[in-house]
Amino acid sequence: MSQLADVRPAGDDTTGGPIIQAWRPAVDGVVEAFHARFLGHAYPAHTHDAWALLIIDDGAIQYDLERHHHGAARSTVTLLPPHVAHDGRSATAHGFRKRVVYLDSTVLGEDLIGAAVDTPAFDDALLRDRVHRLHIALLHPEDAFEAESRLALVRERLTERLLGGARHGRSRDDTPSVVRALGRSGSDGQRVQGAMAEQLRDLLDERFPSGISLAEAAGILHAHPVHLVRSFSAAFGLPPHAYVTGRRMDAARRLLLAGQTPAEVATSVGLYDQSHLTRHFKRYLGINPARYASFRG
Repeated sequence: MSQLADVRPAGDDTTGGPIIQAWRPAVDGVVEAFHARFLGHAYPAHTHDAWALLIIDDGAIQYDLERHHHGAARSTVTLLPPHVAHDGRSATAHGFRKRVVYLDSTVLGEDLIGAAVDTPAFDDALLRDRVHRLHIALLHPEDAFEAESRLALVRERLTERLLGGARHGRSRDDTPSVVRALGRSGSDGQRVQGAMAEQLRDLLDERFPSGISLAEAAGILHAHPVHLVRSFSAAFGLPPHAYVTGRRMDAARRLLLAGQTPAEVATSVGLYDQSHLTRHFKRYLGINPARYASFRG
C-alpha cells in the first residue's frame, strides 16, 4: 500500500483564504469532485442529494450529523448520507484541507442511510487508500476507466463496513429522525409527524427551483404552517427554508461547473439575482460563485 499523498488543491496561496478546485468528472456515479483548503469557514446545517465521501489531508474537522457530534482527521474516511442535515468546521485554528467526492444516491442504496448516520466515520487504512487512489484517477479525464474501477472498489468496501455495523446493532438507542421521517420507526405520533415532513419535502422538491410559499404548502397539505415547520425540523434536522437553500446551492455548484455564469445560475436555481446567489453561496462554500467556477478542472 502506498503512502498517503499530500495532494493540495489547485491554486494554493498564502493569504489564508479558501483554496478550491471543483469539477464534474465524466465517471458514472460521480456527481462532483471537490478539493479545498479552509481556514475559518464553517458550513451551516444543510443536506445533499448525494453521498459525500471525504478524506482529510491536513488538520481536522468537527461536524454535527443528526444532532450528534463527530470529528475526522487524516486517518479517517467520512461518509455523509444524502438527505441528512450536517454542518462542518475546523477543529483547530489552523484550518483543514479535504478532498470530497459526491456520489450519486444510487451508488449506495437508501437502505444504508441509517447505518451511515450511526457510523459516518471509518478508521480504515484500506478504504482511505482506495478513496485516495480514486481522487488521483479523477484528476485525469483520460483515466475515467480507472476511476470507474476504483469507485467499484470503494463502493464494495463502504458497503461491507456499513452492513457490518448494521449487523452489530445500532450504536444509539434513539432512532434517527430521517428514519422516522420515512415512516419506518417511532411512536404513532412520530410516524404522523414524519409522514407530514416527508410530504412537505416532496412538495418542496416538486416545486424546485421556482419555490412555494409556506402558506400555500400549508393549504395543500391541510396543516398549520407552524406545525409544518416543526415537523420538518424535527424529522430532517433543519427548517424547510434551509433545506431549499441547500438544494439551491447544490444546483448552483453543478451549473457553475457546467459553465453557466453566476447571473444565469441565480435565475436557474430560483434566486432573485446574482447578489442573492453570492450572499448564500459565500455562506455555504466560503467563496463567491465566480471564483468557485474559475477553479473547475
